Amino acid sequence: MTLVKHELRQGRVAFWVWTGVLAFLLATCVFLYPQMKGEMGQMNDLFASMGSFSDAFGMDKLNFGSLIGYYAVECSNTLGLGGAFFAALTAASALCGEEKNRTAEFLLTHPVSRTRIAAEKLISVLLRMLGMNLLVFAVSLASVAAIGEEIPWKELCLLHLAHCLMSLEIAGICFGVSAFLRGGSAGLGIGIAALFYAANLLANVTEKARFLKYLTPFGYCDGADLVSEGLAWPKLAVGLAMAAACILAAFVYYPRKDIH
Repeated sequence: MTLVKHELRQGRVAFWVWTGVLAFLLATCVFLYPQMKGEMGQMNDLFASMGSFSDAFGMDKLNFGSLIGYYAVECSNTLGLGGAFFAALTAASALCGEEKNRTAEFLLTHPVSRTRIAAEKLISVLLRMLGMNLLVFAVSLASVAAIGEEIPWKELCLLHLAHCLMSLEIAGICFGVSAFLRGGSAGLGIGIAALFYAANLLANVTEKARFLKYLTPFGYCDGADLVSEGLAWPKLAVGLAMAAACILAAFVYYPRKDIH
């Protein structure tokens, strides 16, 4: 597991920066809740009647006067976008980074198969996703306890579990894409994450685009849907199958890839 340790060490700065920023943003949202609690209750009907905007963010399904309703929109969107971008950036450079940084010649001359290299790089990516989600979840729980609110364990665990699965799916998809890349990958990774987010917003706005809910990981971690309906297992199954297919493609192609 030497390569796993090396990858974790190489990516430690990005890991702590992204985790720290996400944890700080979520804690800030939670600490703002007591000041906004009364106003949110009064504005609940207004938010629910904003047409397509309400549909896009699920505001018509939630009670903003409650902690979980507020958390499902404000904190869930922050965690969703931040986690998706971090997963995309980390995984999209996993296999092509050696060529970009001119270290492929050094790594691939060692007596280690390319399959093992890909496996250890994948493990390092998944460990960073799990670590980030666990730390952010711990900070979120501590923040809710600090403001004196009762912790809605079921809903919070469900929300963070869905977002953890989403980050793992996006990481798996971008890991597969990285096997086919040679140069820069940051822009493509961000683009994939942003496209998934936009597809979910479109699916929320119009019935004709509902099928997109099965193609984007944001479809099963939508805060409003999770709180009102629970985890959508069919959407999750499709998403994990997509990630598995991309990972499999990476393991098939990377050992045969002509490394420059």
